[in-house]
Amino acid sequence: MSTPRDDDALSWGGDDDPTLDVGDKREPGRTGVGAPVERPNESLASSGPEPLQPAPEPLQPRADVASPPVRHPESDEPSDAEQPDAAHSAPLGNVGLVGIGMVAATFLLFAVGWLLAGLQLNGLGLPIPSVTVVALTMGAALAPVVWFVAVLALTRGWRTWQRFLLLILGIVLLVPWPFLSLGVFA
Repeated sequence: MSTPRDDDALSWGGDDDPTLDVGDKREPGRTGVGAPVERPNESLASSGPEPLQPAPEPLQPRADVASPPVRHPESDEPSDAEQPDAAHSAPLGNVGLVGIGMVAATFLLFAVGWLLAGLQLNGLGLPIPSVTVVALTMGAALAPVVWFVAVLALTRGWRTWQRFLLLILGIVLLVPWPFLSLGVFA
């Protein structure tokens, strides 16, 4: 229920002024040959103001649109229409976003670790062609980034804890062991 004070916020002062020009009163689409012609001898003052066109009627719900299924009040099981699907999953909260950021930073550090370890192995003079070592280093450096992006892209409809479980599994699997065992300046 609205009060007159609430309705004041929806109008400008002087909206009800009869001297305001509201524009052409012709119906849209009726210009040209079929439009009524205004006669010069008719007076606007004697005819009074023309009423505005009535507001369109509210849209009625279509009969071909299915209504949501009625759920029995005693049933605890959500119906198929009430279950969230992958496209409408709940967004991450602040804690989830901070966690994703920390995992992303970990994966970036792992990528740098693999890159440094591979470059260090290339300088040791191993009996492997340097092209092979560089290709394997690039693949190893890209693995953490690919894991992170793949988990986030392929698990959009999953629960948050399942996504974090896969990300933590990637952290465990992609630890740059050569970087940790050789050290940076060994």
